[in-house]
Amino acid sequence: MSDTPARLLNLLSLLQTPREWPGSELATRLEVSVRTIRRDVDRLRDLGYPVQATMGAVGGYRLVAGKAMPPLLLDDDEAVAIAVGLRTAAVHAVTGIGEASVRALAKLEQVLPSRLRHRVGVLGRATVPMTGWDGPTVDPEHLTTLAAAVGNRERLRFGYRRRGGADSERLVEPHKLVSAGRRWYLVAYDADRADWRMFRVDRMSALRPTGQRTAPRTLPAADAAAYVTAKLSELAPVYQAVATLHAPLEQVAGRVGDSPADLVPIDAASCRLTSHTEPLEWLAWRLLMLGCEFEVHSPPELVAYLRETAGRAARAASGGS
Repeated sequence: MSDTPARLLNLLSLLQTPREWPGSELATRLEVSVRTIRRDVDRLRDLGYPVQATMGAVGGYRLVAGKAMPPLLLDDDEAVAIAVGLRTAAVHAVTGIGEASVRALAKLEQVLPSRLRHRVGVLGRATVPMTGWDGPTVDPEHLTTLAAAVGNRERLRFGYRRRGGADSERLVEPHKLVSAGRRWYLVAYDADRADWRMFRVDRMSALRPTGQRTAPRTLPAADAAAYVTAKLSELAPVYQAVATLHAPLEQVAGRVGDSPADLVPIDAASCRLTSHTEPLEWLAWRLLMLGCEFEVHSPPELVAYLRETAGRAARAASGGS
């Protein structure tokens, strides 16, 4: 194999298989000399691929973990498997990796051959994961289109169904995608309204990139997540709960609260919870699922909601009498 770039790609593909390759076997596979293999390994190292060599009768070459993530070579089945996995992670917004999944999926689908994009689409349409979530779902293709528009700073047209059900046509400058639980939001500058807006991705349709690039704008918030949080707070009131939990801190730690500062011990058998701001229903559910006695000190709205919930539960338990 005299074509050096093609030979390097084939060598890299072999080395990305998790095993150690004797130089003689690599030379046979690529139809070159062992000396050429040594030179090609040096070229890969110069490109940033950490190829480790071991000496001896059973020695050889293997690709190891380095300081940076080098490009990967994938065969067709591997590329399809990763794309399908990223789509699943993106749609269901796995905590901490939703946005990264969309960015990676956008990069991968940009370079997938059409035959593989078709396979990924067929698999996506033919499978339905069991998630327990009965709310609206997001089309992964919408997410990748939006991610590309954000990355390219490209104006985008789309249809949008507003909260009240009315349809509208929007022209926006996408800023960021934000994953919030099982919902995706696009933060964008609305060109027609000359103001910033937040759009639920599951309410968007007929996405059409315009090809028109725009200069970056300054968001009127610390970041896109803070902007979405503020807008959601305007739409649905949220509260911060303070409660005494009649259980040792060690028993409830990790089951409630996002940081050690959310829980402080009172004594060996109880602790104090100061929650983050959340809707009443979510606060009540979190407290009830702890399986311990508790007292709510604030807000009064949570106390009233728990009292109402307890009344419904008591009536249900007594047969509605």
